[in-house]
Amino acid sequence: MTSLSLVQQAESLAAQFEFTQSSLPEVGRLLYVLTSHIRQGQIAEIGSGCGVGAAWIVSALHPDSTFITIESDRQLAKLVQQLFAGKSNVHALQGDWRDLLTYAPFDLLFADGGKAKVTEPQTLITALKPGGLILLDDLTPEEYWPSQWQGRTDPIREFWLKDPHIAATEIRVTAKNSVILATRTQ
Repeated sequence: MTSLSLVQQAESLAAQFEFTQSSLPEVGRLLYVLTSHIRQGQIAEIGSGCGVGAAWIVSALHPDSTFITIESDRQLAKLVQQLFAGKSNVHALQGDWRDLLTYAPFDLLFADGGKAKVTEPQTLITALKPGGLILLDDLTPEEYWPSQWQGRTDPIREFWLKDPHIAATEIRVTAKNSVILATRTQ
């Protein structure tokens, strides 16, 4: 594994700014694994936060690949831009997640922040190359749902695990956290 000092730097920024929504280390390792298999492609992230997920991706980024991350919060975006300054194949943007679509299609898309995975899932699928991957995190396995969620349908799982344009699976990354990994089939 290459040096993960970027991850440690991003985690320090998150602690310093009391940002509690960073990617779990288990999700970071999965991002690292997925990124390491893309030798020449476009990788993107929606929701940079303090750059923890992005740092995992950049730590495995091949020199012939490009990574674009976008954050709506101006202050956080500036932090992430500083974190990746000097990396010519990394672009940290500030703006709405839809601004990222001008860089599509993607080989890998980490739909982390915002509500795009719920409100515009078809847009995310069309932003992928055929065979491209998308990772959705921050899912709670059903047996750990709070009582007010019991008996409801989860719209994220309902769409992403059943849409005919993708093949998807849910993966537990910890006992109480899971992700959906999907690939565009059409």
